[in-house]
Amino acid sequence: MLRIDEVGRRFPGGTEALRGVSLDVGAGDFVALLGPSGCGKSTLLRLVAGLDAPSAGAITWAARPKPGEIGFVFQDPVLLPWATAGQNVALPLDLTHREADGAVIEALGRVGLADFVHAYPRQLSGGMRMRVSIARALVTRPRVLLLDEPFAALDEFTRNNLQEDLLGLWSSLGCTVLFVTHSIWEACFLARRLVLMTPRPGAVAAIVDNPLPPDAATRLDPAYARFVADVTRAMQSALGGAGRDEVLA
Repeated sequence: MLRIDEVGRRFPGGTEALRGVSLDVGAGDFVALLGPSGCGKSTLLRLVAGLDAPSAGAITWAARPKPGEIGFVFQDPVLLPWATAGQNVALPLDLTHREADGAVIEALGRVGLADFVHAYPRQLSGGMRMRVSIARALVTRPRVLLLDEPFAALDEFTRNNLQEDLLGLWSSLGCTVLFVTHSIWEACFLARRLVLMTPRPGAVAAIVDNPLPPDAATRLDPAYARFVADVTRAMQSALGGAGRDEVLA
């Protein structure tokens, strides 16, 4: 579906955020971009979304997404405080001049908030506001869903619930997901492939396939803790300057 080929990004002030990043993403993949803060994960997500352009290399699509076929969930819900949950979710439809046609209620229903269509953000908890943000990204029925550390500010219980909900949405919708995180536990639970990135300038240090099932029961499986330990060691190598493009079985 998507090829990232030797992509680099240097900003006008001279900061080099990314260098030589290469990655193939298949249709229906769930890929985590994992690395420390400041390693260019969010920059890469913005490049994929078309919100910025690379300074080097290229990003190519097998079939370029049409308007509305990429959904983006930011670190903060970024909701309009004067608009209801339903109006916030409808925003992408308004911008692309589409009829709501039941899509708003459907999107809120997918995240368990169909009864809160008329609620304002101030009336919702932090987890509920993030659910509204996810519903807004889903309302156009995107082929690609990009998430930039959406659960980082939430308590552990809410975060776990939303992670499990996200897996359910990915399974039911069949969309391709790129998920940015600096949590090894989160990446190991959610993603089918983990892309380990070096400190700035960000580069691909390793790509790790996840052998565990995408299921809530995985959290209680001793194999999950062992996999986290394996990825932690690989991440430590990446932070220490390991060679790029290593693929771990």
